Parts: sequence; C-alpha cells; structure tokens
Amino acid sequence: MEHAWNEKLADLGLTHAGVIALEVLESEGPMAQTLLAARARVQAQTMGKTLSRLEAHGHVVRTRSETDRRAHRVSISELGKSALARSRELERTLGGDSEQATEELQELLRGIIRRLGSSRWSMAGPPQAG
Repeated sequence: MEHAWNEKLADLGLTHAGVIALEVLESEGPMAQTLLAARARVQAQTMGKTLSRLEAHGHVVRTRSETDRRAHRVSISELGKSALARSRELERTLGGDSEQATEELQELLRGIIRRLGSSRWSMAGPPQAG
C-alpha cells in the first residue's frame, strides 16, 4: 500500500512530508517556516525543501516576514486545502475497510499471543506466586 500511496500523492503534487506540513498549516494556521519545521519535527532545511515543492505546485504561499526579512511566514492555499482533502480520501480508499482490517489484525495478534503464551508457559510452568 505504501508504494501506491506515494504514487497517488505524487499525482497530486505531494509527498508524505508535504502532507504533514499541510496538515499542520490547516490545523494551526499560518506560521513562521521555522515553527512549522518544529511542529512537523523536521530540520528547517528539510522543511525548506518540502515547502519549495509545495509552493511550486501552488499548495502553500510563503511571504517574507515584515519584522524579519530573513524569515518566511507560510500559509496553506485553497489549492493546498483541496490537495490535502484528496490525499485523505486516497488514504481511506487505499486503506480499504479499516474497521474490518483492524478486527482482522486484532484477531491475528490474539492468536500469536496465545501461541507464544502457551509455549512460554509449557516450557517454564506457571508463574510462581510471590
């Protein structure tokens, strides 16, 4: 699924890092590029590259800070909001029925735990009261 997800994101002009940046901007509003990097937990240089890609596709707008000409303020554009919404739809589509998948995964994990638990107890015996 990861490969298909990345391909579909690329079709939207996005990367995984770009989606994270757009999600932060959508939820928290316009902010300094350095703060966005901190919120996304990436280096400022990495965020700069991500924002250059997003800006080239029209997903974000970067403006120079009026108080510090070296700093940039970043905001999500309408096109960016639309691309983010489409990326979320892709995730749901590619993820399939997540509730069913979650139930299947839980059952699989229960089986593994039972098998591991039973072999552990059969080798070591029951735990000693202590």
